[in-house]
Amino acid sequence: MKAIDVFLITGFLGSGKTTLLNNMVNCFPKNKKIMILMNEFGVIGIDGTLIQGEDLNIIEINKGSIFCACVKTDFIKGLLEICQKIIPDFLLIESTGVADPSGMKRDLALPIFKGAYRFREQICVVDASNFLDTYQVFAAIEKQIKSSTRFIINKIDLVSAEEIEKIKLLIGSLHPSPSFYLTTYAKMDFEDVFQLEAAPHGPNGEGDTRPEAKMDRFREYSEEQIKKYVNELKDNYGISIQPPDNLISKIILWTGHDLSGIKDLEARFPAELIRVKGFIEIGGKQYLYNYIMGQSIVERIHADISEAQKNKLVFIFPRHAIRKVYSAIDQCDCVKRIRGCLDR
Repeated sequence: MKAIDVFLITGFLGSGKTTLLNNMVNCFPKNKKIMILMNEFGVIGIDGTLIQGEDLNIIEINKGSIFCACVKTDFIKGLLEICQKIIPDFLLIESTGVADPSGMKRDLALPIFKGAYRFREQICVVDASNFLDTYQVFAAIEKQIKSSTRFIINKIDLVSAEEIEKIKLLIGSLHPSPSFYLTTYAKMDFEDVFQLEAAPHGPNGEGDTRPEAKMDRFREYSEEQIKKYVNELKDNYGISIQPPDNLISKIILWTGHDLSGIKDLEARFPAELIRVKGFIEIGGKQYLYNYIMGQSIVERIHADISEAQKNKLVFIFPRHAIRKVYSAIDQCDCVKRIRGCLDR
């Protein structure tokens, strides 16, 4: 089998990674098989439901960052399943916004995969409206910048040209040769930028130049074998136990009956609250609620939402702000805590 080309999409919470991925999947050649691996910080997966495309294979890994020891076993297991059973031409990985993705090249080259993967690009999506503020607070952002190859500066319609230049200068101070693409709603010419049509081939069209993988498709690894392997990686490579920033997530139950409850809820949000996202049902209609550091949107959606996802909101915030967040939730009639349910 030929090695699987891998694109990693990273960027802080709310930057537009899933929107970029949605735009990107439809630009790949129709005769190529695409696989998506989505990583979310909370227990409930949301973004995988929002991906639209024909014949897409999606694996979701939740409960933490795939680059930390907390879910590394699930990540290795998922990559083994992809290269042994699914065998796509392209693998698109969307990492959680709080991740340090600098170990991706190392992970894909681990001996257990026997050359099954070829790392192509690490794309960092930047939220132009929040970047200059969040960079000062969250360590994950610097790590994402330093390890990326291309930078999508998104939501440029919300900022001035001067702010965009400041963002470029800051990224340029951390990265030796950044490539910038300015977008709104993460729309861009993917075929031209990433050469997706010619991706598996040489520059002169000389045929498939991807290296041959030496993967033994019939080798099976037990859960215990993978856990042992991950423990050895942790000792040998110093894989972190937690993401760079001390954040936690909490599942909150939506009990509201109309959209006015959203305004009441947001009025009580503490400044420390970073992200709230989830599917809510009002009058038999499904909505996606998306809040990121003071900005929010509620949009009507037509997606296949499971009972486990319905009326569940994932709150993400620093651990030190837990009392303020809980106080805001307890004062609002449209939401309530699920006792004893702490995601991460």
